[in-house]
Amino acid sequence: MKNVFPYKLYLVISEDACKGRSLYDVAEMAVRGGVDIVQLREKFDNTEAFLQKAISLQEVLSKYNVPLIINDNLEVARRSHAYGIHVGNSDLPPTVIRGTWPECQCLGYSIEYLKQLVNKETHTSDYLGISPIFDTLTKQDTVTQWGLAGLRQIRGITDKPLVAIGNMNAQNAYDVIKAGADCLAVVSAICAAADPEKAASEIRNNIERAL
Repeated sequence: MKNVFPYKLYLVISEDACKGRSLYDVAEMAVRGGVDIVQLREKFDNTEAFLQKAISLQEVLSKYNVPLIINDNLEVARRSHAYGIHVGNSDLPPTVIRGTWPECQCLGYSIEYLKQLVNKETHTSDYLGISPIFDTLTKQDTVTQWGLAGLRQIRGITDKPLVAIGNMNAQNAYDVIKAGADCLAVVSAICAAADPEKAASEIRNNIERAL
């Protein structure tokens, strides 16, 4: 049976991605536009700085009942009482996270190789991040560019919820959902948009149209 993952538009946000604007303002506008889950990704902050951002962002999101996911920092995730955490192939493994943080409600795991689909880490995860679907400037340490064909292949192998990331925008949202994604994770197309609320709304409308 396919796992239940009710979210459709997933914002991945950082201070840098917001191009000088408040990440809290951008996140709130995005949520008003249709984002229903948010990941905070701050690769270069120390733990305390990351934690303070997470707590402040949590306050914004809680007004809308939108869950917060922390990227690859278990301490921040736990101390901020986040909804969950997202990790990659070279981060702390999902099996370790489950053992260390049993309260975690949502555990995401990035897929970079097909062989990952049959390991215990994937089995332990709540959803899989398919990264990247298309090349993107926001994440350049990736291994495989999956494309729509790769996404369809993964959809045929696993029943896990699939979150597509990598240059997702209003123009390709419909096709990516049709290719098998359950949810789209967006960075620049919302964070760097002149109007994040409008940008999120356009993407969300195309996701809904494809469902």
